[in-house]
Amino acid sequence: MTPEDHRQAATDLLEAETTGEQIRLLTLRHPEMAMDDAYEVQNAILRAKLAAGRKVIGWKIGLTSKAMQYALGIDIPDSGILFDDMMFENGATVPKGRFIQPRIEAEIAFVMKSPLGGADVTRDDVMAATDYVAPSIEILDTRIMRVDPDTGKTRTVLDTISDNAANAGIVLGQERQSPDAFDLRWVGAITSRNGDVEETGLGAGVLDDPAESVAWLAKRMAQYGQQIEAGQVILSGSFIRPVECPSGTNIHADFGSFGSVDVSFK
Repeated sequence: MTPEDHRQAATDLLEAETTGEQIRLLTLRHPEMAMDDAYEVQNAILRAKLAAGRKVIGWKIGLTSKAMQYALGIDIPDSGILFDDMMFENGATVPKGRFIQPRIEAEIAFVMKSPLGGADVTRDDVMAATDYVAPSIEILDTRIMRVDPDTGKTRTVLDTISDNAANAGIVLGQERQSPDAFDLRWVGAITSRNGDVEETGLGAGVLDDPAESVAWLAKRMAQYGQQIEAGQVILSGSFIRPVECPSGTNIHADFGSFGSVDVSFK
């Protein structure tokens, strides 16, 4: 793909976000597309949003579980950018029409007190740089069709990365926990939709330890001359499958003594 291809793909995705009309698969439009191209599209979205006045408040890490990696035929996670207009209060109701096909995932969020970067970041570095951890819900959306209506081809990880790793929103629980107060591998959530349990999972499903996921992100960013900044929120990755959230959905994620998170969709 050329730089102009990257810019055009980003423009189309931003328009889809505004209009609610999904675009066709980028991997069909550009069969030569590679992972670097997908991140270049994401970077073009970043530049456009910054130019429009948005601020980066953090990062999300996706595809951290083996099940999701096997499903997409990859062996590494992906990442996306959190912007200031993506933050929702705990217990908020998402307005109807805000998203196209919203889904949610339950995750452990890390809020940083100091910068974190470099090619040799370790789990201990992550823990030392973390101000607190909190229960969270990530809201996913897709500005790209999940399945092409003509060919039946499903979107790939390259489509998803281009689409800012399907990121759309974040909800933090009210609880703030010291990063070493819990064994994060054993922190889990019971996620219910309209009172029915839909998914359960444990932090160990995220690269064996959510802190290792944050270390992976810092090392990936270092390859591009970037780092995690103080004050940023890092969604470390989901340990449940995505839960569909059509209009009228109420979500409650019960993390036990770690906390809880609620969000509804009008």
